[in-house]
Amino acid sequence: MTILNSRTAQFGNFLRDHAHWLRKLQWVVVFFYLFLLIIPTLVSLPDESARVFNHLVIFAQFAFWGIWWPFVLISMLLMGRVWCGWFCPEGMLTEWASERGRNHTIPRWIRWQGWPFVAFACTTVYGQLLSVYQYPLAAMLVLGGSTLAAVGVGYWYGRSKRVWCRYLCPVNGVFNLLAKLAPWHYKVDVEAWKTPQAKVIPINCAPLVPMRNMQGATECHMCGRCSDYRGAIALSVRSPEAEITQVAKGSGWETVLILFGLMGLAVGAFQWTASPWLVDAKQMMAEWLVNRDIFWPLQDNAPWWILTHYPEVNDSFSWLDGGLIVAYIGCSMLFLGGSLYLCLKLADWILPKRDTLSVHKLAQSFIPAAACGVFLGLSALTVNLLKHEGVATAWAPATRALLLSLALLWSLRLFWRLAGQRTMQWGPRLGALTLASLGLALYGWAWVLLFFVWA
Repeated sequence: MTILNSRTAQFGNFLRDHAHWLRKLQWVVVFFYLFLLIIPTLVSLPDESARVFNHLVIFAQFAFWGIWWPFVLISMLLMGRVWCGWFCPEGMLTEWASERGRNHTIPRWIRWQGWPFVAFACTTVYGQLLSVYQYPLAAMLVLGGSTLAAVGVGYWYGRSKRVWCRYLCPVNGVFNLLAKLAPWHYKVDVEAWKTPQAKVIPINCAPLVPMRNMQGATECHMCGRCSDYRGAIALSVRSPEAEITQVAKGSGWETVLILFGLMGLAVGAFQWTASPWLVDAKQMMAEWLVNRDIFWPLQDNAPWWILTHYPEVNDSFSWLDGGLIVAYIGCSMLFLGGSLYLCLKLADWILPKRDTLSVHKLAQSFIPAAACGVFLGLSALTVNLLKHEGVATAWAPATRALLLSLALLWSLRLFWRLAGQRTMQWGPRLGALTLASLGLALYGWAWVLLFFVWA
């Protein structure tokens, strides 16, 4: 482990010494991102014969939603927020704008801790209403709007910092949670910090991480700028469970994002397209409206930037469709998130040493299950596109079942360890684990419905 840590620290120093190459790499990603975002909007929509390598819209769709986003999530688990520090176009652009900006003080409203959940929820729901995975105009509005906001925030509140990334990015909260499972982080030696042995040269931590008190990988962008700073910071190896079991305390908003966002809202967002319940509800509501001569909710005349509207390919949402999609996602969020929170609250009540943060600490154990669910949902488009290309996908069901099972078991293992920090008595510990298992079983069943029952 000593040799591995030494090599790892050397790599951190390599990143620091070659920061200019990382910046060049980020500009390459920026141009590739803008190409995929803008150019597909200028060509016609594909027909059934279109494929990844003969139609730019399909290629961009596969690049963004089939490869880019699913594997960005995987990178968070394997390497921490390397995506943010090495590749992210929004991070690059907001920092570039901040270096040329107005340098205003960051206001309190931007620092509100609820933004990670609110931004994630609003972006997810709006993307579903626009069919962001299918249409380039929708992708340009959702992703491009986020990018323009990142540049604007950087320019106005800059001071050479990534204010957008730290507080307002729609996926910042998700990345924060997933990075807690990464086996790498920049470790701070507190004693070495107090007595630096070399000249201290000021550095710019763009994501505004308080380096002296940095204990985990949550907010660090893994860019390497702080490597060996004051002789106290080094890229180090750790257990993937270390941050959740030893560092993370949890918070109310993190719990909301885990349970109601990643495990509730996200399930509804991925599930509604295949749900027979939504079809039945739509038929019942349509009959009710027709019987009362109320026809406007059945019209599909909303503009494309409010609801999906592409009559040239026979794909348009009615106002009723939009309302039911929002209702379905909202009900999923409240039912699944509420059920999971109730199970955790009861488990927390069974265990001794309760305090105001104890239930939020337990909620941290659900991060592996939440991360796996989002990955499976995003990768479903990958599988569908591969199938459309004629690639055999018979492996997909078994792979999904295996990944989901392993993630649920990992969450239970983490919960067991966290419960053990509060009591070693088997009775309360097993009782709490049983309640956590019930909640995770309900969450797992939601994915079973999507992939195995409704498929």
